[in-house]
Amino acid sequence: MDPFRYTKASDEQSALRAGAAGARYIAGGTTLVDLMREAVERPHALVDINALPYTEIHVRPGMIRIGSLVRMSDLAAHPEIRQRVPVISQALELSASAQLRNMASIGGNLLQRTRCLYFRDVSAPCNRRTPGAGCAAIDGRNRTHAILGASSSCIATHPSDLAVALLALDAVVLTRDTAGERRIALADLYAKPADAPQRETTLRPGELVVAVEVPLGPEVRRCGYLKVRDRQSFEFALTSAAVALDIGPVAIRSARVAAGGVGTVPWRLPAVEAALRGQRPDAATFRKAAELAADGAHPLRENGFKVELLKRTVERQLTLVAALP
Repeated sequence: MDPFRYTKASDEQSALRAGAAGARYIAGGTTLVDLMREAVERPHALVDINALPYTEIHVRPGMIRIGSLVRMSDLAAHPEIRQRVPVISQALELSASAQLRNMASIGGNLLQRTRCLYFRDVSAPCNRRTPGAGCAAIDGRNRTHAILGASSSCIATHPSDLAVALLALDAVVLTRDTAGERRIALADLYAKPADAPQRETTLRPGELVVAVEVPLGPEVRRCGYLKVRDRQSFEFALTSAAVALDIGPVAIRSARVAAGGVGTVPWRLPAVEAALRGQRPDAATFRKAAELAADGAHPLRENGFKVELLKRTVERQLTLVAALP
């Protein structure tokens, strides 16, 4: 690990000034410290933001506001989150070990970097780590890599389960920097790799995530998260599906569906949603809609199985969520 300067921010302005000067923000450190040990990340300065007042969960009429420093375990265990938005609790509890959930912050979870083995191996070429170096995964071991949103520069998947759930709920991220505040739809927070995979988000240098707002639309009455992985213990998704449905007496009024483990960013499925609206909530509808889940997919040598797996994951989760009371 390279030498670096470590400071603790006592207030928001001192943190933002440090960020503007090039320091990296650190809270739980469950991703950044690992990357520093492996020499993937080499920040010259870290600023600890744990003293900042971003640790509250506010449940308001029609809205939940979650501070970026709320720990994953605290959000997952919050009684109103569990009761009113179970897709969030389920995504968090399937994300990591209990020890990691006790340390990791919500902001850090949303901004965590890919788990691509070539990105984390400094001896392998990786455009995300070293622009222009090439992508070893394209012709290498790519079983766990993306089939949606990939480019000739990068095929790494986004690892956050929580981001998939929040994307399905149309969440908004609140940020601050020395220039002021911004509201960024979660769908606009992440950048597809294209020719610049090193740019993973649309955040400006030194911009700090302070909170996430989740609208409580009618779809959250029936919602849930399903994760398919190689083993039941701590593991990243091969595929996942976050589903929220508003079902009337006869037909589906509206649907929110997002997928994880298959895209370079958390992946919304608008074609599936459109195929569900106005239809009866039955097996035939779910099967037909799920067939659209992999539209635009470009599988590689080892991950073609994800196309069918994604369809089955979405169909199963539509069926499970529709059956909820």
